[in-house]
Amino acid sequence: MDQRSTRVPVSVVVPIKNEAENLPRCLASIAWADEIFVVDSQSTDGSPRIAEELGARVVQFEFNGTWPKKKNWALENLPFRNEWVFILDADEVLPAGAEAEFRAALADPGATAGFWINRRFMFMGRWLRHAYYPNWNLRLFRHSLGRYEKLTDAATASGDNEVHEHVVLEGPTGRLRCELDHYAFPSVEVFVEKHNRYSNWEARVAVANQYGPGGGALQSARVAQRRRLKQFSQWLPFRPLLRFLYVYLWQKGFLDGREGYYFARMHGFYEFLSVAKTYELKNPSSRAKPRDPGMKP
Repeated sequence: MDQRSTRVPVSVVVPIKNEAENLPRCLASIAWADEIFVVDSQSTDGSPRIAEELGARVVQFEFNGTWPKKKNWALENLPFRNEWVFILDADEVLPAGAEAEFRAALADPGATAGFWINRRFMFMGRWLRHAYYPNWNLRLFRHSLGRYEKLTDAATASGDNEVHEHVVLEGPTGRLRCELDHYAFPSVEVFVEKHNRYSNWEARVAVANQYGPGGGALQSARVAQRRRLKQFSQWLPFRPLLRFLYVYLWQKGFLDGREGYYFARMHGFYEFLSVAKTYELKNPSSRAKPRDPGMKP
């Protein structure tokens, strides 16, 4: 029997840059997919070789600094041989039962254009059962019907991959029962590095006042509500404190123990970075200017 005939008819897109540590775990969880594209941004840690050895097809992506970013570029340019695509980050892992659920969902999807999947955040070696949970993402969809929204034309200094943008899809959606394990923050250092870049994005989108849905309506009422709250929050004082209280109290992060407290405090600091960077962008005079060599100290 042709091996391809037993695989699930889905094309998986894994955007990467220097993900040698995460790739084996990630790709092993989707070995049943008909085809896997690893879209690489000139990794220097051997990631392309690892991906190819594990059966993925590696495609290089060169970012022009603004648009499109990596996932939208992949949706527009990769030669998919399947109608359905699944977007999976290298620090995410599908559970063992996902293959059966994906196979059943795609065997008879009806009029459904896409499926949401929930994520479980791993932080300091444990699953946070309350902070940032549930966390639904639209990842499995008919590639001809969905694209990531465009929220700004500015160079965001946040990397070449979509992080906060959501998929805008033409058609009804469903939900998968299986959940992604998300190993986004293996250390505090990684959390700080990533959120320093993410706050660049936050500040530039806030300055452009473009938090609303871009290029179409979002399928999830919850996502749309979060967007409205995000836009409203731009006018609120004490945003870093409010972000901490949202994660720690409203989402019940306090039930996650010490890890939940650290997670909430660090998100409060992330909000502070976003506020400070937004102010700096809106007030160019606040930036330090080079001192005139002729001036006295």
